[in-house]
Amino acid sequence: MRTYAANSPQAAARLLAMALVADGNYALSEIRALDRLDAARQLGLSPEDLKAVIDAFCEDLLAGARGEWLGSSQLDAATRKSLLAEVTDPALRATIVALCEAVVAADGHVAEGETALLDSFTREWRQLPERPKNPEGALS
Repeated sequence: MRTYAANSPQAAARLLAMALVADGNYALSEIRALDRLDAARQLGLSPEDLKAVIDAFCEDLLAGARGEWLGSSQLDAATRKSLLAEVTDPALRATIVALCEAVVAADGHVAEGETALLDSFTREWRQLPERPKNPEGALS
């Protein structure tokens, strides 16, 4: 798994990518939610750069699973913890959680893997600050 600088837009975007593929795939409604929420801009990236981070994350998942697609919910705890540790800024964490919640809910169904992933964010980051006031359509 590649590494990114702490609190970088890429580190944040990778966590959003984890939520996007937590259940093993993503729906068109989830991709549209990324656009509607202007997630790339909220994380400090262009839409093309966000797509590149998502693609890179999926490549890393495939490489780590020796070509078998399992989705991000199957990441081992140590890897997940390492990826979450790349974001330490409380405000950025809150933005990521709000975006992730909106994306996983966008298809009208929150899968078990998606719930488990969001729970792991909460457990690892324990002390989330108050969420931003409804970040452009995200769940509050």
